[in-house]
Amino acid sequence: MEPPLSIEEAAQRTGLSAHTLRYYERIGLIGAVTRAAGGQRRYAAADLAWLAFLTRLRTTRMPIQKMRLFAQLRSSGDATVPARRQMLQTHLAEVQAEIAAMQQAAQALQDKIAHYQALEDAASAQPHKNAIPKKEPNHG
Repeated sequence: MEPPLSIEEAAQRTGLSAHTLRYYERIGLIGAVTRAAGGQRRYAAADLAWLAFLTRLRTTRMPIQKMRLFAQLRSSGDATVPARRQMLQTHLAEVQAEIAAMQQAAQALQDKIAHYQALEDAASAQPHKNAIPKKEPNHG
């Protein structure tokens, strides 16, 4: 079993800043973290696993308010499993819709890039219509 981590170690391990870890605790996204004798936070493996999940929720652009609701449901125990599942299903549907929209936008960009590439290729294959002919230098 891994020993608990300091806030600096937890920040390094999770990729979150120490400020964010304190903020998450203050707003209830994570429960009260165990403290060492001197009052320093000590993050256990379970804390790190929960922080990893919260980070994934943020990656999917779940708003903090919804994350807080999910955390409250989680802390209320197994009776809230159906509500948590439903919440994640709803969020997943939103994420999948956003992914589909982004894929359509990416395809539109690819099409426009291909169009411009074809224009460039066509222009370089023909002499320029409006090009000014170069004069030969007059050497006398």
